[in-house]
Amino acid sequence: MTTEAITPLRQRMIEDMNARKLCAGTQRGHIRSCKRFAAFLKRSPETATFEDIRRFQLHLAETGVSICTRNVIMTGLRFLFRVTLRRLDLAAEMYHLRAPQRIPLVISTDEAKRLLAVADNLKVRVMLSLSYGCGLRAGEVVRLKVKHIDSAQKIIRVEQSKGRKDRNVMLSPEMLDLLRQWWKVRPSRYDGETPLQERCLFPGSKGRRAGKPITTRHLNRLFHEAAEAAGIKKSVTLHALRHSFATHLLERGTDIRIIQALLGHDKLETTARYTRVATGMIAKVTSPLDLLAQPRKKAKQPQRKAPQKNREMANTEQPPA
Repeated sequence: MTTEAITPLRQRMIEDMNARKLCAGTQRGHIRSCKRFAAFLKRSPETATFEDIRRFQLHLAETGVSICTRNVIMTGLRFLFRVTLRRLDLAAEMYHLRAPQRIPLVISTDEAKRLLAVADNLKVRVMLSLSYGCGLRAGEVVRLKVKHIDSAQKIIRVEQSKGRKDRNVMLSPEMLDLLRQWWKVRPSRYDGETPLQERCLFPGSKGRRAGKPITTRHLNRLFHEAAEAAGIKKSVTLHALRHSFATHLLERGTDIRIIQALLGHDKLETTARYTRVATGMIAKVTSPLDLLAQPRKKAKQPQRKAPQKNREMANTEQPPA
């Protein structure tokens, strides 16, 4: 087993990231970005110049790096130069590109039904049902513990998810029944002295993951196997189940503010993008072209009423009975 030596610069950067409570995934991304820049320079980033920053950004553009990947790299480098190296002049030379706005790819209700039906393994079916039926992210599914399931209030508590936020999602009777079925057959040999409430719902059973939550990579692989078995031809990812959860709720008339709370979005604009993929709602809109083909209805003309003064004169002219 080989260990990579940590340079003093990387150690300082790790300490800066820890001080700011950046999550492990963000820290790994920042380190990868800096390693890529150092490999381009073939020397330490401490010695970088304005021209080096410019050449590196041109290099990313010429090698066909996607806009999203490029922005992630620039975010990591800006942290290094702005926070760790205190080179605000170089950090100011790094720019972000506007990412393309894409419509989330979702699956239909029939495809979701087929996906869950082909998952003959109960563990896989439960995890995919949590993604689609509760709108949970992959990381939220694998980190679930016994204490997060509140059958009395019929909710699932999601703790410290993306953005360090807690939220509650609904626990349907169907989902609760699946969870109880899984708990009866869940392997418990690695629980040891772990308190019941702290036990993972989906522990790994091999190697270093034994007793610990399975990885999101493992869950993604299980999803793609199920999608292939279900005959889903779209290039969907596991996150598409979360998109489908929101889209299908919106099509059934659920208030968008409720969907926002279930997804844990800060801004309503983020949730509102699902209105662009709610095909059921879009298909119900009447096209102006169809209105042209319909016969035009004649407007009813209102009956004119005689003026009050004329009616009074007519009444006075009548002869007495």
